[in-house]
Amino acid sequence: MDRRKLLLSGAALGAGVGTIGAMGAFSYSPFRRILLPETQRGNTDIGMCKSVRIVNISETSWFDNKIFMQDVTASGGLLVDQYTYNWAPFGNGKGAGKGTYADGIKMLEPYFAKGDLDGAWNNAKELCQHPDNAGGFSCLVEIEALDGKKTRYLFDCGWNYQWMDTCFKREGIDKMLANGEIEAFISTHEHMDHYWGFPVVAKYAPNIHVYRPSTFYPEGKDYMAKSGHVGKVTEVQKGLHRLQDGVALYQFECPIIFRVFGEMSMYCNVKDVGLVSITGCCHQGIILFADTAYKEIAYEKDQFYGLYGGLHISPFDDWDPKYDDLVIGLKKWNLQRVGCNHCTGLITAQKFVDAGYPVVQGTARFRSKTTNYLGNGDTLSFPS
Repeated sequence: MDRRKLLLSGAALGAGVGTIGAMGAFSYSPFRRILLPETQRGNTDIGMCKSVRIVNISETSWFDNKIFMQDVTASGGLLVDQYTYNWAPFGNGKGAGKGTYADGIKMLEPYFAKGDLDGAWNNAKELCQHPDNAGGFSCLVEIEALDGKKTRYLFDCGWNYQWMDTCFKREGIDKMLANGEIEAFISTHEHMDHYWGFPVVAKYAPNIHVYRPSTFYPEGKDYMAKSGHVGKVTEVQKGLHRLQDGVALYQFECPIIFRVFGEMSMYCNVKDVGLVSITGCCHQGIILFADTAYKEIAYEKDQFYGLYGGLHISPFDDWDPKYDDLVIGLKKWNLQRVGCNHCTGLITAQKFVDAGYPVVQGTARFRSKTTNYLGNGDTLSFPS
């Protein structure tokens, strides 16, 4: 049967079965595959590493979803510039939706010059919308090479200066940064909860090598420089960027809420285990994220073994039935270990548990909301 006849028969099926047809009976039939291009297996060799260990410094991007969404609504919704929300530390005291980057950085610069981040945040509290609701996402990724050498990367840096400094000290990140024990800082994308805490990184390691998406806006680049960073910056272009044996970054170019563009994720090929993937938010979509690895990278045992980070299916807990398709769709990868963070969403994480996914349970310490998240201060290793 050629494609045209198949499509006609599909249309007839839809008309004939009424409601079932409208629900997409053809999409769930074996015939759907004939319309899809054959997926070509990727063969790019990124090498191998021995193990991956993740320390969750802070997964709590913000503490109260209701307050966060009130701020978003009052400022014009999800599609406006994040610097206009009047969120700390970029506040000017003019109210929701009336902030600017220029006003915010002008207020911050004198504090940066003095190295007084605590003062900067306290001052911002007087000018900003719900500053105490800000938290942040950041984790430490430790890669063990085949020869046993261990290399650490700081993956994102959170939002709230005071919260992140506390979290850094709790996990010893402050000392690692100051002692040069962290190879580089990786900024996944420009969102406030993943990036605005960068002055805390620069406070301890102004010379640290930074990897950031090439799609950063001028404001984001200026903020990094004025935070006191004087080290090397690598602008990661679209596609695959090998970091070390067994580890590669991948820059996805996609429009994101709050006027951000592009997100970078990490793929690790672990010997005798398979692919371990790490995301900040996964705005590019979890299916694209998984499919990209399959189409581009050769990895052990052809096994997509582990996944950690935000999956961005329902981070605001605004569940839509269509999201169930994403939960179902991940089953084809036969994941062996899944670590969720705040950006995955409470409902999503529970859906994964209910669907039988091997979700690694956390301790729900330090203000993490559920044991379905790999919570603040928890660790995850591949292999376990």
